Amino acid sequence: MLTPRHQALLMTLAGMTVGVAVFGSVLAINSIRNGDDKRATDVVTSQTPPSTTPRGDGLQADSLQYTAQTFGTDRAPVSAEVPSTWKGTQDGQRPRFLDPTGVWQIRFDTRGSSKSPERQVSERERSIQEQQLKVLSRDNGTLIYTYVDSTRGPRMGLSRWVSTDNGDSTAVEITVGGRPQDDAALRAVLDHATQTLQLPDNRPN
Repeated sequence: MLTPRHQALLMTLAGMTVGVAVFGSVLAINSIRNGDDKRATDVVTSQTPPSTTPRGDGLQADSLQYTAQTFGTDRAPVSAEVPSTWKGTQDGQRPRFLDPTGVWQIRFDTRGSSKSPERQVSERERSIQEQQLKVLSRDNGTLIYTYVDSTRGPRMGLSRWVSTDNGDSTAVEITVGGRPQDDAALRAVLDHATQTLQLPDNRPN
């Protein structure tokens, strides 16, 4: 039978054991909260970084790469650089290059004309028979417009007439087509084709 002194000693030891267990639990909880526990750190570092802001569904000018294409005739070859993924569907003096989806295209007419670029702009503007036609610009031998196609919806066209004799006549017509949201990229395609255009005996002005 335990004496009162032994009973007091056992109670003291039991209390110390409970105290150590509670203290250890508190330390473990604080360690996890402070990020010292490796499992807590693993959860944080495995998070997926946020994605970049989407750029929309329009054609992007800086995504285009170009390749030189030659057309015209054997006696009067013409060349210009067009987007490399756009494939030729017509050749000769009126070649056309179409992207694989059929949304964008560029075409050339190398037959030339005695009409000035400004006259060509005016005549083309009057000849367009499309719904909701809106002319955005008609400066410097370039006609830029939008309209609504009955099957493809809103469209955008850019036509440029290039002269080699200070605007007295037209050597080449370049037309680019797409959608209104492709505006900047279509202008870039048109400008690139104009800048890289090579004619048989001279360069465009």
